[in-house]
Amino acid sequence: MKILLIGPQGSGKSTQVLEQNLQIPYISTGDIFRQIAQQNSEEGKKIKQTTESGKLVDDQTTARLLEKRVKKSDCQNGFILDGYPRNLEQVKLIPDLNFDKVFFLKIPKEVALDRLLKRGRNDDTEKSITKRLALYYQQTEALLDYYKNQGILAEIDGRGEIQSIQDEIKKSL
Repeated sequence: MKILLIGPQGSGKSTQVLEQNLQIPYISTGDIFRQIAQQNSEEGKKIKQTTESGKLVDDQTTARLLEKRVKKSDCQNGFILDGYPRNLEQVKLIPDLNFDKVFFLKIPKEVALDRLLKRGRNDDTEKSITKRLALYYQQTEALLDYYKNQGILAEIDGRGEIQSIQDEIKKSL
């Protein structure tokens, strides 16, 4: 089963990990970027600079790194993907993803900002967070419509308790 979790940063996508129940890996493009940014490679330096400035890693780089990840043997029965695609152009870059279910964790911007400031990551300054959230909302609306038209989108209120959100997701599977 291929599952996509969509929601603004801070919506709780990473806390909704269902991998133990479904026995498929959880893949976060943010985790991939942070791992590469720690490397002293040219690509690592570029990704670190991009994320620290509050910008998004370019679509081609993201698609290439993600495609490499989902081809690993642990993904043969599916995966839970967080952070990609963010827009319709990205959907076209990896057409083989073909999700079975897409969950949109919906939260107000103010809640997202508050949660992100509290988690204390190095790349989480108020300026960079505000910029990332603005980009997210600008790009994601058409993506939600796309998955809704396919009949695979489920909207979940991301403000609730972790367990109630997980229960809601499990019911929709």
